[in-house]
Amino acid sequence: MPVIPEFRAAQRWNIVWVVPILALLIGGWLIYKNLASRGPLARVSFETADGIAAGKTEVRCRSVRVGSVKELELSSDLNSVLICIQMDPHAAALLCTGTRFWVVRPRVSGTDISGLGTLLTGAYIELEPGSGPPGVTEFRGLETPPPTNSNVPGRRLILTADEAGSLVAGSPIFFLGVEVGRIETRELAPAGRQVLYRAFIREEFSPLVREHTRFWNTSGVDISAGATGIKVRTPSFQAMLAGGASFGIPDGLDAGRPAPDEMIFKLYPDEDEAKNSLFNPTLKFLLLFDQSVRGLTKGAPVEFRGILIGRVTNISFGYLPTGQDSRIAVLVEIDPSLLRRSLQAQVEGEDAGFLAAAVAKGLRAALKTESFITGTLFVDLAYYPEAAAADLLQLGEYAVVPTVSAGLAQLETKLTGILDKLQALPLDDTMDKIAAAAEEATTTIAAARGTLDEINTTAAAARKMLNDPEFRGIPADLRSTLEKLQKTLSSIGPDGTMQGDLLRTLDELRGSLRSIKSLSTTIDEKPSSLLFGRESSGNPVPRAPRAKR
Repeated sequence: MPVIPEFRAAQRWNIVWVVPILALLIGGWLIYKNLASRGPLARVSFETADGIAAGKTEVRCRSVRVGSVKELELSSDLNSVLICIQMDPHAAALLCTGTRFWVVRPRVSGTDISGLGTLLTGAYIELEPGSGPPGVTEFRGLETPPPTNSNVPGRRLILTADEAGSLVAGSPIFFLGVEVGRIETRELAPAGRQVLYRAFIREEFSPLVREHTRFWNTSGVDISAGATGIKVRTPSFQAMLAGGASFGIPDGLDAGRPAPDEMIFKLYPDEDEAKNSLFNPTLKFLLLFDQSVRGLTKGAPVEFRGILIGRVTNISFGYLPTGQDSRIAVLVEIDPSLLRRSLQAQVEGEDAGFLAAAVAKGLRAALKTESFITGTLFVDLAYYPEAAAADLLQLGEYAVVPTVSAGLAQLETKLTGILDKLQALPLDDTMDKIAAAAEEATTTIAAARGTLDEINTTAAAARKMLNDPEFRGIPADLRSTLEKLQKTLSSIGPDGTMQGDLLRTLDELRGSLRSIKSLSTTIDEKPSSLLFGRESSGNPVPRAPRAKR
């Protein structure tokens, strides 16, 4: 007999469905939990992704994990790397305007050594929250860590300099040799003519910065030579390596009110420049020099009786009419209040009238040597009563103060005149004569030396002869000979016998001479007398005999 099936109503609930339902609920809860546990996404661009790995590199804020790197990709222009950061939910408020990101890795610089801990743990991204409105998700990462956190309380200032020097981000700032802050950034000004530094002064030292504070560069070793000698100024070892700056208030200057944030200060090249910035150079004028200005530089001091009253601002031919003047124009600026005190009577009125009165009293400018070692020059203003009278002239927009030659320039002029006179002398002929005289003197000296040798020989022979025993007997023989000679001469004297004989002989000689004269006269008158004789010769008359004397 066939079995008739029994139909029953199907059950709407089966315990088998519990498992998938539970799995679906758990999966949905996990999905919700995962979605709810995710924070916002942020995209940060860096130049390179060195040391960063997706799913491994953490994002930290003050060493606390606040997210992780989700993925890496190149930018569309291939010039940077875009890093997608998955923030934790509790860190969503950190993404706001002003938030900064940078990679922490081992770094060694002249200012410090950082990130050594990442040698073991690997690099990570540091986040510094900003203070602007939230909701920002696109950021530009920093390639180097900032020296100070923007949330650290303190005074933030702007320093301007004409040249960068050795100051870099992280260079220390000193006050009386104590480090009180750091240089945060260095960049060019928008116009490209100055260098801008952002400086940070710690909160406890911020009251030291006042409105009239002066900042100066203390990097490297400063060696200068001036009228007072050679100065060597050395900063700390850290400043020598990484550069540094110092600040202070010069003596005699009011400190002023506390400096607010973002106040702009000028960064002077050195401490001397900072101290010399006290005077107020409100008066500019020209100086025209007809001598060399080698050694005079821009910024050289202008002094009055050893007191700094100004500086040289420019040296150029551009202030003179073209081709009409060969002098060199030097533009200077001074603080007239410092020069007014030099006048015996106070001069009232504008600076131009004061300067004209000073020139009338003999005010002149001169170039003088500041250092004989370096040859640097400075402008010296002084009163020269003996100077020729002159007036304050006007050249373009500047007044012209008369100048005089002084110092080495004046000495150089005198020496040049002396050398010109020496050059005009017939030195060649004189030198030739001197050379000839020297040759003659050489010959004379040689002859004199020969004569001296002969004299020495003669003296030696005379000395030998004087020492001879036979020569010593010569005086006795000579005395005997003189006695005999005296006896001989006595016979020749007036009382001697030879004297009478000589007189008689002379009388006879005179008679003979008369006879010869008479004969010569007769022969001259009557030559025939030689043949016929005299007319009276027939009867000659004998002469009487002469009486004997």
